Formats: sequence, structure tokens, C-alpha cells
Amino acid sequence: QVQLVESGGGLVQAGDSLRLSCAASGRTFSGLAMGWFRQAPGKERDFVAAISWSGRTTAYADSVKGRFTISRDNAKKTVYLQMNNLKPEDTAVFYCAADEDLITATPRDKFKYDYWGQGTQVTVSS
Repeated sequence: QVQLVESGGGLVQAGDSLRLSCAASGRTFSGLAMGWFRQAPGKERDFVAAISWSGRTTAYADSVKGRFTISRDNAKKTVYLQMNNLKPEDTAVFYCAADEDLITATPRDKFKYDYWGQGTQVTVSS
């Protein structure tokens, strides 16, 4: 079992930055691929970014490429999402997820993830 707790969300203005954190507990963190997803009201939960268990491979949604950076610290059992140049359309609940089967290094499909955090709200005003 893996427990995930996100933090770092908040209300910011367009152009600002935020860094989300996701702290994991339970099984070995370094054996997990990690991802960030987001869900706006009335919409599907969409892929944002993913990082392989080693941190060497990352993947991003086109909408955030060049603005967001995913990283991880296996010693701290934490994955981060640095979000720069935030836009109103980034407003959503952001979720951290863990994939333990490692078939795909950086899964984009939310159904491949085994564990989810409770989410943290990010609101970007124009």
C-alpha cells in the first residue's frame, strides 16, 4: 500500500508560480513511477506530467510543456511539480498518483496508476 499526500496548492495570479509536493509513505518509493493529473470542474481528470522511478525520464502534456517541471527526491519520498507562468486555464484540483507495475516508465493513462492522493486545489486568477 502507498499513501500519497499533496500540498502546495493555492490561489495565485496569472503569470505566478507554484510548487506542488506529494509525499509518499508505505512501500518503497523508488520502485514507483509517479504522475500528476488535474481535474477542472465538470471535466475529466487529465494527465499533466509523469516521472520514471529513477527520475531519468519525464513526460508532459502539451498544454504544460515548457512551463511545468516534474521532479522527485527518492530519499525524501517526495515528487514535485514546479508550475511557472500559470494561466487561468490551469485552475483545477491537482492529484498525485503512483504506478507500481513499472510496465511503462512514464504512464499518461490514469487507469495505469494504482494509488492516488486526495488532491490540492490550484486557482489562477486573471
